[in-house]
Amino acid sequence: MSQENEELLNIEQINKLKAVHFADLIRACQLIYDPARGMSGISRQIDWKDYGIPDYVASNFKALGKEYQYSLPNVPPEVIWSKLTEESRVWFMENKEELWKFEDMYFPALDED
Repeated sequence: MSQENEELLNIEQINKLKAVHFADLIRACQLIYDPARGMSGISRQIDWKDYGIPDYVASNFKALGKEYQYSLPNVPPEVIWSKLTEESRVWFMENKEELWKFEDMYFPALDED
């Protein structure tokens, strides 16, 4: 096992991070990058601090959202972890149980009932 994989395994165990948390993070990052979800003619300017995300974390999340804009949320956790800044890692660990709200509550799909 590589040192990076061992580090991730330790991080997952210590912080109780699960694959679902990383999937929720990718979906949240996609929304932070494009809150209009690619809908033509819709432009949203969001102050992410209103959602508890500091600017320096939102910037890192936007970059991830852009990189994985059209990806399924099953990006390997070690890949995601390696692209997070220290500040983003801390925010992620502290807010892992709330990330699902970005897709389900704050920015639900526009074409769903």
